[in-house]
Amino acid sequence: MATTAAASPPAIATALSALLRRQRRRSSRCVGASHARCLAADANAEAVAPSRRGGHGGTRLEEAVPAGEGRSRIDAWISARLGGGGVSRARIQASIRAGLVVVNGRPVSKVSHMVKGGDIVSCTVSELQPLRAEPEDIPLDIVYEDDHLLVVNKPAHMVVHPAPGNANGTLVNAILHHCKISTFTCLARNSIDDECPDSSDDDIDVFDVDQFTTGEVSSEVREALVRPGIVHRLDKGTSGLLVVAKDEHSHAQLAEQFKLHTIRRVYISLTCGAPNPNSGRIEVPIARDPNNRIRMIATPGSGHRYARHAASRYKVREVFAGGGSALVEWRLETGRTHQIRAHAKYLGIPLLGDETYGGTKSMALSLLRPRTPSRYHCDLSNMISKIDRPCLHAALLGFKHPHSGKILEFSCPPPDDFTEVLNELHQVTLASNGNSGGGVARICD
Repeated sequence: MATTAAASPPAIATALSALLRRQRRRSSRCVGASHARCLAADANAEAVAPSRRGGHGGTRLEEAVPAGEGRSRIDAWISARLGGGGVSRARIQASIRAGLVVVNGRPVSKVSHMVKGGDIVSCTVSELQPLRAEPEDIPLDIVYEDDHLLVVNKPAHMVVHPAPGNANGTLVNAILHHCKISTFTCLARNSIDDECPDSSDDDIDVFDVDQFTTGEVSSEVREALVRPGIVHRLDKGTSGLLVVAKDEHSHAQLAEQFKLHTIRRVYISLTCGAPNPNSGRIEVPIARDPNNRIRMIATPGSGHRYARHAASRYKVREVFAGGGSALVEWRLETGRTHQIRAHAKYLGIPLLGDETYGGTKSMALSLLRPRTPSRYHCDLSNMISKIDRPCLHAALLGFKHPHSGKILEFSCPPPDDFTEVLNELHQVTLASNGNSGGGVARICD
């Protein structure tokens, strides 16, 4: 059982202020089950008795779309009917691609197929198909864990889940080792889908386990073993909090919260330049960049076929070097791929260190050098040269426990590499006070 103290709503702002004053003491790492670090309100999560449930492979649905009902995507329509039973939308999408969904007597293969009133829909949920990944003894920074889920503080440079050609060194490999599981099964979409070539937290991939190497165990113990599921993703270069489901019911329930945008997520970043105004809401659709398939692009209007609704709120927490950089807090209303990075670029303030989206070292120096005295230019160059990832950290994560219904909220400070850059910017800015090209570190409440 994890016991935590309640925190006031502006906990993140308070934590950031303390960090900037360099008076924050780093919390000890938590490595055991049911330990909590940096937990906030109502996270007294009691361990819920594990329920025994088998897989959902073979589950059948045969139903007519009610007359007069508007057009709906087939995956969404089936998910609305089976999701409450713990079947995830990605599992349904895999069933469609496997030819196990029939509409009016004809198999459909596209997850975007539209159904309307009067259509007869038949679905058989597919069995999980394995993509093997081996457990690896990789240290995990576990912020919280119970029988149904765990919250991990992911380090920068760690890939979240395996993919063909990238099956080692991932968060999933580490979780498999932690949970004493040998193999995981993935029902994942292609990274570039010909129907909608971008992924998001609203279209969750399913990760499940179909084999165990825990020795000879009884069927009861086998069913009680955990089944890790990645509910959402963080980019390789992004550090911070991520929740992992241990069973398909928890996965489906958490995925539904992401879909309904009831998950609370707060990120902090360092940017090239400072946004004006210092707070606001950006609602600009995001699509894959047609000129660079590994990059997303914010596309105002409806000119892009695959653009998807995306909304972010931002607030400047501190301005450095007269606007050469800023500490910016982000709150996500949607969960599109690279959403913060694409929206930051759209605002003209790409994340510091984000080479893919324009936050290059040369851009950072071009903004900081003219605003600081020349005697600090060497230090700035050294600092910028060490940045090897986008300065983005998932600082806060809140959600409803999928079994107990308790509201859990977790927060963690940024790692050392982020903190060192932040402190250096802060010190350079303070030292520049009173010089013609400099500026005072301005805190924005």
